[in-house]
Amino acid sequence: MAQFFSVHPDNPQARLLKQAVQLLNQGSVLAVPTDSSYALVCHLDDKAAADQLRRVRGVDDKHHLTLLCRDLSELANYARVDNKQFRIIKQATPGAFTFILEATKEVPRRVSHPQRKTIGLRVPDHKVLQDLLELHGAPLLAATLILAGDDGPLNVPEEIRERLEHQVGAVIDAGACTLEPTTVVDMTGDSPEVLRQGQGDPALLGL
Repeated sequence: MAQFFSVHPDNPQARLLKQAVQLLNQGSVLAVPTDSSYALVCHLDDKAAADQLRRVRGVDDKHHLTLLCRDLSELANYARVDNKQFRIIKQATPGAFTFILEATKEVPRRVSHPQRKTIGLRVPDHKVLQDLLELHGAPLLAATLILAGDDGPLNVPEEIRERLEHQVGAVIDAGACTLEPTTVVDMTGDSPEVLRQGQGDPALLGL
């Protein structure tokens, strides 16, 4: 049965987030709020948890999962970023952007794209998620909480708990999120390419 943590969106209770971190360390998948929509997250280095995340989400290993990072210094450990790319990303971080970048060897091969060896990375602008990342001390593997057959992401924490009662370890309730997804930008080519226009304004990147 999924636990349910109701936290204040601007001043989340640390004791509840610490309990959530314990669940992550024990291999649970959690449903958490972000600055774009609710997402499924798990420990990066836990293969069983990553497999469960994909099952809940209904995607295979060709679906780009995302690493949620606390800041850009953390991002640089998991992606190859040159000075030009770093300057572009810095202009819109933290924020509702997902950047597709070449993965470093710090990223387990099973979570990067099998052909391209790329990974989606982002630094979310959400107090609850930032505090969770800080307490966890490492990036989290994530996917937008859209279930197979649904047109959009789940946004009501009580409904998330009801539908995923036996598939996730906990739901962190910080109220409703926006339902607009992140803007996805491919940074692996000669120039950045917007793959999906979402909440993030490409003008912040000079695009």
